[in-house]
Amino acid sequence: MSDAQATIARGLEEALRRALPGVTGVHALHRLSGGANQETWAFDAAGEGAPLPLVLRRTPGGGSHPGFGTSVPLATEAKVIGLAGRVGVPVPGVRYVLTEADGLGQGYVMDRIEGETIARKILRDDEFAVARPLLARQCGEILGRLQAVSSAALAGLPLGTAADQLRQYRGIFEQQDEPHPVFEVAFRWLEDRLPTDGEQRLVHGDFRNGNLLIGADGVRAVLDWELVHLGDAMEDLGWICVNSWRFGEIDKPVGGFGSREDLFAGYEATARTPVDPERVRFWEVMGSLKWGIMCMMMYRYYASGLDRSVERAAIGRRASEAEIDLLALIYPED
Repeated sequence: MSDAQATIARGLEEALRRALPGVTGVHALHRLSGGANQETWAFDAAGEGAPLPLVLRRTPGGGSHPGFGTSVPLATEAKVIGLAGRVGVPVPGVRYVLTEADGLGQGYVMDRIEGETIARKILRDDEFAVARPLLARQCGEILGRLQAVSSAALAGLPLGTAADQLRQYRGIFEQQDEPHPVFEVAFRWLEDRLPTDGEQRLVHGDFRNGNLLIGADGVRAVLDWELVHLGDAMEDLGWICVNSWRFGEIDKPVGGFGSREDLFAGYEATARTPVDPERVRFWEVMGSLKWGIMCMMMYRYYASGLDRSVERAAIGRRASEAEIDLLALIYPED
């Protein structure tokens, strides 16, 4: 165990002994892969009986809230996870929210649930063959349940209306100083179709393959709530349909595993309100544009020398894929 791991283990052990009755130690602490903005550590809390499998999610290096884009503080993320769990959304139970006295930075400890997040495996492995046809409807049902969270309980969450997001990404795009005519067309298409602002509801903000923990029985947990905000309830429905999250299964628009019809039916069954397909299409176009601009930013990181990883360069090249997706969405007849 490295010095950094030992420091985290000691801090966790002291905190959890105070917070969780019966905990006597922390074992098998190890860093998990994934999670670009936050650190994720798996460990077992020892005590009487079987070890308790847990996960620590915290700011990188135990520093202060890094403020990546529109991400919320981890304490806010933990609060929203609790609210979502109370209305039937499958989430890991939050056991403890770190305090300054713990010396571990901002973060929280949650239950560790068995399952898979890697899309390639979920979409292709025999283990998930029974679950795959169920996933689109399950996703719709989950997003419908989110609408039961009271707006009064969400005071302080950032607001992310369509106009706000369009303005934000227009600014980022113009800073890149790189011509992409298809992106310009998409901006104009979206500007001409801005939906009117209705009641602001809870939006996960990154509901897609990779942030869904899947088992043989379907969706077991929704992860990574760092982009949670108040906005249009149709936004999450559009985001999960973005072609980039289908991982090659382009004929199954919902995450590469299902149909929009199943997604919408699941949503309407739990939200008790109808889906607006044109509004969802708006958010699918918006999502494809946002992803294309994110790809541009990845390349800029690589080209500037700030991060010379092959992953940054490879993702940067995918801006052209987003352009193809946008043309297919905006001009489907062609």
